[in-house]
Amino acid sequence: MTAVTLPLIAPMLATPGGLPPAAQDTRWAYETKQDGQRVMVYLPGDGSVLLRARSGEEITAAYPELRPLGAALGGTPAVLDGEVLALDEHGRADFQLLQSRMGLAHAPARAARRAAQVPVHLVLFDVPFLAEPLVRLPYARRRARLTELGLAGPYWSTPAAVTGHGAEALRATKEHGLEGLVCKRLDSVYEPGVRSRAWIKIRNMRAEDVIVGGWLPGKGRLTGLPGAVLVGQRDADGRLRYVGGVGTGWSEAERGRLAELLRDAASDRCPFDPAPRIAGARWVLPRLVGEVSYSTRTRHGMLRQPSWLRLRPDLTPEESAADLPEDLA
Repeated sequence: MTAVTLPLIAPMLATPGGLPPAAQDTRWAYETKQDGQRVMVYLPGDGSVLLRARSGEEITAAYPELRPLGAALGGTPAVLDGEVLALDEHGRADFQLLQSRMGLAHAPARAARRAAQVPVHLVLFDVPFLAEPLVRLPYARRRARLTELGLAGPYWSTPAAVTGHGAEALRATKEHGLEGLVCKRLDSVYEPGVRSRAWIKIRNMRAEDVIVGGWLPGKGRLTGLPGAVLVGQRDADGRLRYVGGVGTGWSEAERGRLAELLRDAASDRCPFDPAPRIAGARWVLPRLVGEVSYSTRTRHGMLRQPSWLRLRPDLTPEESAADLPEDLA
């Protein structure tokens, strides 16, 4: 088999948004939003495979278990679009697990050892090149061509997309604890490197009460104000466990009001058990309750992408539902 020189194709990107109008629902396909590393897969037709990250960096050596994919299409050259995932014990994508695999493209020996411990899975969802450029074909036809390839193996698969039924698809991702949904217009062409309105991503966000135990001073125009608050939740034994820092979500007025409350609650003692090592932290008495939104938790209970929603003056720490899930406590 002879290798074909493939075009370099930057991945098409989705725009954050909401579900399409109900009247247009049947004009869209819906795919599960994956929590992994975006990759473009180059199969030149000689049995080899080359992976590029969204930045264009070659990362093939980081994922040695994906090398057999190079022979999956025989001599047919292709460029595939997908996402590399690390799955937890429930089969859900776990970005924290994946982080132990990322960044090893220049350390193949370490990558091979990690592959044996934390194997990855590649999900494929587009094919912008298959023996010829397909970028001008509508999504529906590209998706059909991809499905016809039958790419399913020990470390890769082609999950189905659903046409129409967007509200039901979004609800299913929430019920199964998945990151979200990507909506793709059936007639959309593939726009390399473009963040397009033809692809819409919806991230499922959760909301919970937290107890404020400290803060970090802001810098620049935020000098004297909190740049972030340090928050926790009670575990099964009643200890206040640190679950993360929240630095977004306030209006200017809210940040000023919070600064006053934090000064009034100042303490020399860290209320978290165990105490986190956070340079420059200012501690407070754990009496302020707030509500935050977040995407997911790490395996150690930390909040990912938290954002402040509101102060809860109607709740005391004892009355709040700020408790760690039992499997994370």
